[in-house]
Amino acid sequence: MVNVLVKWQGKKYEVDADITMPGEYFKAQLFSLTGVAPERQKILVKGGQLKDDTDMSQLGLKENQILMMIGTVGELLKEPTQPVKFVEDMSENEVAQALSIPAGLTNLGNTCYMNATLQCLKAIPELKSAMEKHSVARGQTDARANMVESLKGLFKQLNESGEGVPPFVFLQFLRQAYPRFAEQDSQHGGYRQQDADEFWSEMLTTLDQVLGKDGSVSTVVDKHMSGRMVTTWKCDEAPDEEPTERQEPFRKLNCIIDKSVNYLSQGIKKGLEEVIEKHSETLGRNADYKSVSRIARLPEYLTVTYNRFFWKASESIDAKIVKSVKFPLDLDVSEFCTPELVEKMRPARLHLREIEDKKAHERKLAKKGQNAEPEAEKKDMDVDVKPEASSAPFELSPEFKADDGCNPTGMYELIGVVTHIGRTANSGHYMAWVRKEKGVGGPDPAGRGIPETQHWWYKFDDDEVSMVTDDEILKLCGGGDWHTAYVTLYRAKKLE
Repeated sequence: MVNVLVKWQGKKYEVDADITMPGEYFKAQLFSLTGVAPERQKILVKGGQLKDDTDMSQLGLKENQILMMIGTVGELLKEPTQPVKFVEDMSENEVAQALSIPAGLTNLGNTCYMNATLQCLKAIPELKSAMEKHSVARGQTDARANMVESLKGLFKQLNESGEGVPPFVFLQFLRQAYPRFAEQDSQHGGYRQQDADEFWSEMLTTLDQVLGKDGSVSTVVDKHMSGRMVTTWKCDEAPDEEPTERQEPFRKLNCIIDKSVNYLSQGIKKGLEEVIEKHSETLGRNADYKSVSRIARLPEYLTVTYNRFFWKASESIDAKIVKSVKFPLDLDVSEFCTPELVEKMRPARLHLREIEDKKAHERKLAKKGQNAEPEAEKKDMDVDVKPEASSAPFELSPEFKADDGCNPTGMYELIGVVTHIGRTANSGHYMAWVRKEKGVGGPDPAGRGIPETQHWWYKFDDDEVSMVTDDEILKLCGGGDWHTAYVTLYRAKKLE
């Protein structure tokens, strides 16, 4: 680091210039201080003007050296319309953009935890919509507000780009708001690897705080990504003692992993039921209390995290549990809900099953139509009976209608996975796997012959993006030195 002074509009700004990073990173630092967008900055250095790809280590910067910046805060001029290009004239990245293959994020030095998380959060359109409605004043000094504003711009870049996008500006504000994500690796140099689950939690907290400043009673995080949990404590040693109950919000479910857990549902149940020791007024001493938590409100988007790391004192590391824990593409969490919520969800669950049965029946008929038998043989075939639908039209209850962003059925489908490969929390590599919606984006890869019921997924390895099927996603359950699910994102199934 070299401490320099940047002179702009009669003021001097102290900047710790990281000479190991390109010029674009230095511009991002000035943007956070002055509000002048990097595209509008003209920074005069030895040999001319600082460019995005300038090697800062070659500038010979000295302590307290004064640099001059020219630029104004304001809206950027629109770029001229690009001429039409034919496919044969396009680069590989331009072809990827034409086919709507989404762009990845460049790894800026152990930032894969951030890249993977952001790609999964980008799959939630309600977040994007809420950020677009929110605005931040130029020159804003609140690092968290600037984080959200830069994330809005970053998502826009990802939608418009056909190649990897370096998240310099967002990373700068992230490290200002949360200095621990700027920790240095004293052993290997550079920035330390961070925990994707911790970053996921901090992102939701930041979005909730910043978007809530608009005066909204409930933010997009409250509505669409937060549920409500009812926890009851009962002491078996004191049967006459009244159970105590508490309600609190939650943003994720934890999957506890031990030798007995082989499936996600088992791990979730362990996370909702535990025995704790606390003081009993009835007994006048400490006693064991059984804590049982049940869900009273389900969000549209449900985050499940896997407790795969534990502190290994003998080696002073956060070691990883690589045990296989199978997770489903379709998740039903009704068994973890309060009896009251289960009863309220019953009509919507029945309706959803009717919809799915109808779709399965239509697929079966379509398949038979493609493999039509000769007329004489058709007479011997069994007649398919169409699933019987309820006589009365379905109407969602007023309570669920009024609760924007809830899940009225308890049934989810997987749309995103953050995986980790490696043996410790502070090493290894994170990746994101995000489901491609049918009929959205470019065409599915041809010639693979996968069933209609399966989905294609985008595999985000930082700025390298490829496609895989459901079968590859189910292999992310762990059990060896392969990419292992660490955070899974589920979305409520649609009632249509």
